[in-house]
Amino acid sequence: MIDRHLFQIAGASSIAKRLAVLEVLQAFLIIGQAYALSAVLTKLWRGYAIDWLLLLTFALCFTGRQLIDIYNNHQLEKYSSKVTEDLRNQLLTKVFDEGQALVQRQGTGSLITMSLDGIEEVSQYIKLVFSKVFTLMIVPVFVFVAMLFLNWQSALILMIMYPLIVLFMIILGKAAQDKAIKQFGNFQVLSNNFIDSLRGIDTLKYLGLSKRYSHSIFTLSEGFRKKTMAVLRVAMLSTFALDFFTTLSIAIVAVYLGLALLNGKISLFPALGILILAPEFFLPIRNFASDFHATLNGKNAFQRISELIKAPKEKSEDVAITTWSEDDQLKVNNLRFAYPKGTEIGPINVNLKGYEKVGIIGMSGSGKSSLINLLSGFLTPNEGKVEIQGQETTTLNIPDWHKQLIYIPQNPYIFTASLRDNIKFYTPDASDEEIKKAIDVMGLDDLLADLPDGLDTVIGQGKRVLSGGQAQRIALARAFLDKQRRVMIFDEPTAHLDIETEIDLKKRMIPLMENRLILFATHRLHWLRQMDYILVMNHGELVEQGTYEELDAKHGYFTQLTQEMRGEKDVK
Repeated sequence: MIDRHLFQIAGASSIAKRLAVLEVLQAFLIIGQAYALSAVLTKLWRGYAIDWLLLLTFALCFTGRQLIDIYNNHQLEKYSSKVTEDLRNQLLTKVFDEGQALVQRQGTGSLITMSLDGIEEVSQYIKLVFSKVFTLMIVPVFVFVAMLFLNWQSALILMIMYPLIVLFMIILGKAAQDKAIKQFGNFQVLSNNFIDSLRGIDTLKYLGLSKRYSHSIFTLSEGFRKKTMAVLRVAMLSTFALDFFTTLSIAIVAVYLGLALLNGKISLFPALGILILAPEFFLPIRNFASDFHATLNGKNAFQRISELIKAPKEKSEDVAITTWSEDDQLKVNNLRFAYPKGTEIGPINVNLKGYEKVGIIGMSGSGKSSLINLLSGFLTPNEGKVEIQGQETTTLNIPDWHKQLIYIPQNPYIFTASLRDNIKFYTPDASDEEIKKAIDVMGLDDLLADLPDGLDTVIGQGKRVLSGGQAQRIALARAFLDKQRRVMIFDEPTAHLDIETEIDLKKRMIPLMENRLILFATHRLHWLRQMDYILVMNHGELVEQGTYEELDAKHGYFTQLTQEMRGEKDVK
């Protein structure tokens, strides 16, 4: 349950000292409460009047305990919020710094899970560990010493039962922990699977595979549910066993004290004191055990987030690259990349020049997006060499190269912000006149007219719903405003649009491609006539390359591929 790295976080030592002092005070209040209540009841049993001073002492001790609990919870809430906010910032900084490379390695769903649910679980984990651990370490010791003064035989009985409870808790807790760790991994797989399903739902429907794939999702989620129930069964068994043994221990002591009272071997005051303190003696370990299973996901999330933050940065090169011009060249020699699951890309040999428009074509799964990610520097190749602007390197994961890219994917991200802020994402200093010109050029005038607050209308998640064509137009408007970046990357930007919307967008996209190096991955044939050079991918390999006319004259795989795709009109 306890990760030692948790106590190495900034501020952990300070709050640990405060909690330790307060738990010592808490222990004295528990003892004072028990002694005062026992004394009041004993005097009443003997026929004396209520001792208001003792009753006030009991009330003060009880109130003090509640105030300490409230203060502890407030401090831990404040501390855990600060720690988790720092962790989230570090994680997001890591994602921002490494970008697509980290997303490719970890999976989008996994990173979203860590940034949202994982961080919340860490917050709960911090609060429970700090509150339960110090209570467990301090309170039982003081309570045991207090019971020794009352009746050492009863204290000894409870002490003998304590290690047995701990041993049983360790055995069942270990089993639950192993299951929880596996389940946490399953949760990440489920998250990635869900995100991938959302991304590819249009393609699956187009291919007629959506129903079959829905069965796969159901099977995966049902397996996750059954494994979750298996973890809960072990957790509930552990809780039941702990409650049973603690109740049995207290019952044994109660019988012993009852017999001792009948035989006159013990007076009422110590007997009552022992019976009041016995549940307090076991309460910390019971709370610890009940929260053990609740914090397993928090512990796993904390370890996973810490590993991500501390993971070595993706290999990058500190190569000084100037603004891309029509005389520059990008040469790639024997570039290869292998995904962890074994899918390989390469060898890639290509020479890109100046302001060429380079089309990348292939069937789904042929490696178009992977090639785009390699040439963008989002993936680091396993081998091969790159020469850019006359400088040799082993990867295009180069900060200066990234600063020159405009990346437009299938589903551009729309920030939960105003239309103005979304469009001037690349150019924060753009004026409203420039933004409105971009809106006009990209055909967003109707959208602007429909927005209640014009450019100030907030769009994005949970706000104004946009169509796929509108989202792409916003992405293109961003590119239109940026006159500095000279490399544009399109990763099937019109894959999920109807043909009428695509043709309209095409008219607006073509002017943006002038005086820029264009990398355009697509499976739509009508784009190929606008490309100066075409790369043909098949099963991760670059099988053909050349101009449209050269490839068409070869009657090779390109011809075969275009014939298979003839379901779409070849718009010329």
